[in-house]
Amino acid sequence: MHKIHVNTSKPYDIIVDNSLLDNCGSIIKDVTSADKIVVVTDDIVDSLYSDTVVKSLENTGFNVKKYVFPNGEASKCFNTLNELYDFLALNEITRTDCLVALGGGVVGDLTGYAAATFLRGIDFVQIPTTLLAQVDSSIGGKTAIDIPAGKNLVGAFKQPNIVICDISTLSTLTPHIFSDGMGEVVKYAMIRSSKLFDILIKSDAKDNLEEIICQCIDIKRQIVENDEFDKGERMLLNFGHTFGHAIEKAQNYSGLSHGSAVAVGMCIVTELAVKKGLCSEGAYTELKECLKKYALPISVDISNEELAKHCVNDKKRTSDIINIVIATDIGKSELRKIPINSII
Repeated sequence: MHKIHVNTSKPYDIIVDNSLLDNCGSIIKDVTSADKIVVVTDDIVDSLYSDTVVKSLENTGFNVKKYVFPNGEASKCFNTLNELYDFLALNEITRTDCLVALGGGVVGDLTGYAAATFLRGIDFVQIPTTLLAQVDSSIGGKTAIDIPAGKNLVGAFKQPNIVICDISTLSTLTPHIFSDGMGEVVKYAMIRSSKLFDILIKSDAKDNLEEIICQCIDIKRQIVENDEFDKGERMLLNFGHTFGHAIEKAQNYSGLSHGSAVAVGMCIVTELAVKKGLCSEGAYTELKECLKKYALPISVDISNEELAKHCVNDKKRTSDIINIVIATDIGKSELRKIPINSII
């Protein structure tokens, strides 16, 4: 078992191991004084893991309720959030109770935002069941929902009480969902670790999952501890995301999934960096080869004008300037301020 401590304004641990769901109740009992727990999940994860999690929680003495919503990015919206609020109110959830996010990034983001805002804040626990959620979205306390104007534009910082990463849950992922998570893994390698990039290129990620997950978590831990509220260094975690979010918005969240959109976003911004002399052609070629190795796209059929239009509402924009993350080489990155009218 690996235990990684995150020393933020509310410190917590991230546990990484196999077969953690069977004992999640006792793990959670150590980090909350709640009597009631609401397990929030989607319909796919519900059929796979809810029974195990609920049984473990009940065996530990918790009074457990469950809220299930349809899977997919389209559910990360005000309608689902309001339905969850109503469910919590009807079940008399109090400030001393706890939410458990069981699922991928959509479940974690929605549950975390509900926990940050219901009764002005209650405990919550992350149990991420996708690769993307285990290496990225469950860590660092960013929670949000989407609105018609853009992705993650309404949210709050809310650190979990604990993050439980059960690697066994990744065995049920479809090849596409696994590849989607690899988009974020490649991001971490590009911005901070040539060593991680070498592992991805020279071996199969599935043969080194525990090491890869822990490396990604540790990179994010370091960055989040230095910049919890996203004012400077933490923006490096957005490598590929400005264009990735624009792609998702242009496709109305029904085209490329998040990790795949970020993969294309990394290619777009790295090609831009090459043209400006900020990155070598060789690093750009290596990035594309790594993405293709893990069945991730490197381009999309959307015009530059369309992408630029959707970048206007990006969270990283300030006035007429947008902060863009550039990978200057494999494992090295920096933040650049670019006028919004010259983004592409």
